[in-house]
Amino acid sequence: MQITIDLPQDLEQDLIHQAAESNIPLQTLVLQALRQLIQPKSVTIAQWPDAILNYQGDPDFPAFESYRVELPSPREPELF
Repeated sequence: MQITIDLPQDLEQDLIHQAAESNIPLQTLVLQALRQLIQPKSVTIAQWPDAILNYQGDPDFPAFESYRVELPSPREPELF
């Protein structure tokens, strides 16, 4: 199939520049962009918010690791 579209000159120049920079034919660049646009959105891995990642904790609260001494030792696996 062949489709002809009129592009604004700035977009045309951007596409030509990007194709040259990527060392791929202009047609390939346009096809990749179209495929990416119509592809179903893949499930993205959720990223924790910065507030959670940077949380320092409450200095008056015992560290979680301090509770490990109260945990029972793991059981030995039963082989038979």
